[in-house]
Amino acid sequence: MILGPLDWVIALASILICFVPALFFGKRSGKSTAEFFASGRSVPWWLAGLSMVATTFSSDTPNLVANFVRTQGVAGNWQWWAFTLTGVSTVFFYARLWRRSGVLTDLEFYEVRYSGKAASAVRGFRAVYLGLFFNCIIMASVNLAACKIASVLFGMSRWQTLLAVGLLNVVFAAHSGLWGVLVIDMIQFFIKMTAVIAAAYFALKLPQVGGMAGLVEKLSHKVGPGGLNYLNVLPDFTSSWDLALAVFIIPLTVQWWAVWYPGAEPGGGSYIAQRMLASKSEKDALGSSLFFNLAHYILRPWPWIIVGLASLIIYPELSDIQKAFPHVDPSLVGHDIAYPAMLKFLPTGFIGLMVGGLVAANSSTILTHLNWGASYLVHDFYRRFLKPGETEKHYVKAGRWATILLFVVSSAMVFVLQTAQDNFNIMLQVGAGTGLLYLLRWFWWRITAWCEIVAMISSFGASIAFLILHKNGIVLGTYKELLLTIGFTTLCWVITALFGPQTDHDKLISFYRLVHPIGPGWTTIRREAGVDPTEAAAYARQDNIPLAMVGWVTGVSVIWSGLFLVGNFLYGRMDYVMMLTATLAVSGTILILVIRRLWE
Repeated sequence: MILGPLDWVIALASILICFVPALFFGKRSGKSTAEFFASGRSVPWWLAGLSMVATTFSSDTPNLVANFVRTQGVAGNWQWWAFTLTGVSTVFFYARLWRRSGVLTDLEFYEVRYSGKAASAVRGFRAVYLGLFFNCIIMASVNLAACKIASVLFGMSRWQTLLAVGLLNVVFAAHSGLWGVLVIDMIQFFIKMTAVIAAAYFALKLPQVGGMAGLVEKLSHKVGPGGLNYLNVLPDFTSSWDLALAVFIIPLTVQWWAVWYPGAEPGGGSYIAQRMLASKSEKDALGSSLFFNLAHYILRPWPWIIVGLASLIIYPELSDIQKAFPHVDPSLVGHDIAYPAMLKFLPTGFIGLMVGGLVAANSSTILTHLNWGASYLVHDFYRRFLKPGETEKHYVKAGRWATILLFVVSSAMVFVLQTAQDNFNIMLQVGAGTGLLYLLRWFWWRITAWCEIVAMISSFGASIAFLILHKNGIVLGTYKELLLTIGFTTLCWVITALFGPQTDHDKLISFYRLVHPIGPGWTTIRREAGVDPTEAAAYARQDNIPLAMVGWVTGVSVIWSGLFLVGNFLYGRMDYVMMLTATLAVSGTILILVIRRLWE
């Protein structure tokens, strides 16, 4: 792909518009770690929400969606659509609790909620495990997608791509802190949405595709492996039971609550928790997480899906992609490369916009992960265990050096990973079985730091065991291995909760006084804290769990009805559109009433 002068102007202008405003936040972010990692806890809901959406809109996301569509049809996206249940539960049950806790990072929570050396150990271990190891896998996956896109479009090697996007990201992340990241994210969101909508539009304009009507007509007669219908938003339960089980039943019944996955953590966590903790109030924490889930699932998926569907017509087989792009390293060729392969058909001007959009997609995610990972390494490991008592400027400087370290390590990992689908499965497998613990630790006093340690070891150990089996030719299948890992991990940490060492009760009383968790799981602690029933009832009315349940159900209904309303409108299925419009209107009205009541 050759960029003309107009493309260069548009690409450079979009990059400058994103990054120049962040230059003005360097001085403010350098004042303290609270400014550098949490924006002084003064972020409004709309800015925090836009930042969450932009962060999860990374350069590997369109590739992953294209991979799902080409191998499992549109229904394959239920593997991440199911996390709607997780995200909306965070909105109504956990967002205010996080903001109420007052911690700077979600790892600091461990020493607020748990006691003793185990609490310190799990905080320090997860600071390195998540902040360095796991975080670098995520960034490597994002940068791998950038390398594939640059290889397809411009023939660039991995190291050239990493150097080009890496220097930009690391300089701005180290200079501007979270304030700069938030401002960059806000601008990048609109550039990225414009770019992917343009990509979908021009994919449909191709003569081979014939518009949306042509796409639907051609793919209605194209049968995939096992009788797969690529257009269906629900899997075929009769002819493809194994596929339906893997992409629909397991995600909806087990995966959403049992698996820790970045951006969709049960109970909230990682950079989602960081944005809620940076919000200026509990109301803003709730509003930001709600806005994120609405935009994440309703606004973004269909432009990616359309390009993936169109690629099935233009490049029916992987060999067609390899033939069209003979210069691409064969090790990079997978179904996820179909998305960048479709971008070659963009006209002049829109090529530059897409290049700017792809840089924005990469940067919004990498900038957040650099800042988030550095917050763990500095605040929860370096400051807590290695160099306590230093000045705020010292820790800000350490945060900037940690940002550079994360960039170097994640760049090295790019040369190990292969496809977006493989990386997605790795992250699901490693976090399997820990999700229920993260949901319940707010509502059951018996969960301890030892439960978290045991859960992490069990989940990681099971993943290693399956890796060894794979090396010996024994493959049970992704969903079977996921279920076994979840069952084993959950059993281990529940046994630890019931029979292992307990958290010091003074710490539990202190946590209760700070956060006011409700429900029968804290009855013992409420009694020890001397909280009378009237006071406990006042806390219960404040959080209003029955009303939050209504909000959760209607929130999920709004998102799924909105998501499928858009899809069926594009397909031209107007009977479904009418039904979904009515569902959206009713559930949306109830949701608004619930939010108003909770905010009061």
